[in-house]
Amino acid sequence: MSIDSLGERSWFVGRKEKHIVKEALFPVSCFLCFLFERSNRTDDREMELTIEVRNETTIQEFILEGFPALQYLGNIFFLVHLLAYLASITGNVVIIIITWVDHRLQTPMYILLSIFSFSECCFITTVIPKLLSIFLSGRQTISFTACLIQAFSFLFFGSIIFFLMAVMSLDRYLAICKPLHYLTIMNPKTCFLLVAACCALAFTLITGLEVKIFQLSFCGPHVIPHFLCDLGPLIHLSCSDTSSAEMLTFVLALVILLTSLIITIIAYSNIVVTIMRLPSARGKQKAFSTCSSHLIVLSLMYGSCVFIYVKPKQRNRLDSNREAALVNTVVTPLLNPVIYTLRNKQVHQALRDALSRMRLQKQSFER
Repeated sequence: MSIDSLGERSWFVGRKEKHIVKEALFPVSCFLCFLFERSNRTDDREMELTIEVRNETTIQEFILEGFPALQYLGNIFFLVHLLAYLASITGNVVIIIITWVDHRLQTPMYILLSIFSFSECCFITTVIPKLLSIFLSGRQTISFTACLIQAFSFLFFGSIIFFLMAVMSLDRYLAICKPLHYLTIMNPKTCFLLVAACCALAFTLITGLEVKIFQLSFCGPHVIPHFLCDLGPLIHLSCSDTSSAEMLTFVLALVILLTSLIITIIAYSNIVVTIMRLPSARGKQKAFSTCSSHLIVLSLMYGSCVFIYVKPKQRNRLDSNREAALVNTVVTPLLNPVIYTLRNKQVHQALRDALSRMRLQKQSFER
């Protein structure tokens, strides 16, 4: 046999062996491809199931816990808070009506007070009706959208109130310390511009914060340990990273509370210095009486809000936030109409004149 024929035979045998091996490995490769494809399908299915489960567990509503430890006294608390709410609304509405009916009270001071009273009515109305329902019936459900609306309204009107208190303190500073320039500086146009600036600033700050809260995921517990949808409890319930939301809340609380507080302290400090220079002891006593009552209310409002919001971690002291929030939503709105306006002799005279006009109209109508 020649060398060429041997080479051709060996080439033929080698090619045949390769073909046999390829045919033997083909089923194995097909099986491996099947397993790989099935594994990919399983992973896709598991991902779809995970997405579906997450969508199913996204919170659609929350439960406001209220005060479970005091629920057995719910009827008593309901009556107390209802009377406080009606008294606050009545006092603030009287201030608004008297200010806009009596031309003698249409000055920057009383215009600011009437807008302050309107903001307080809106502020407590966002919270108290739900609180009364909790006292009467226990836990209350609230939808996710309604919860965000309540949080926005509560924070928006609360911010306006703090900015207005700073503006009112500046108004009192100008009236007492700069009386010759008061009418020139605090004219109605300036007054309304300051109010518009307060509203615009509050809307901008709170809207940005609300958008940040809206972007959080809520897929776990849905019981809010509070009687309202406040930021701390909402952030606590989120199942996503809340560090940026907590820091934004902390920064905005510092801007809103401390800015208005610093302006108020500076204004009242100058007022006190001016009062000390008064020659009349009776004048000093009257001025100090008015300022001290104002400062008591300011201390209650700022103290409770600093306790609730000025902290880097909104998850801290959640249980004690409920009691502090009651000071802002029940106590100070009840005191503000009495302290800021209804003790004022000019308001008393306007009320007497309004009642006299009503009596005369009634008598003329009966005749």
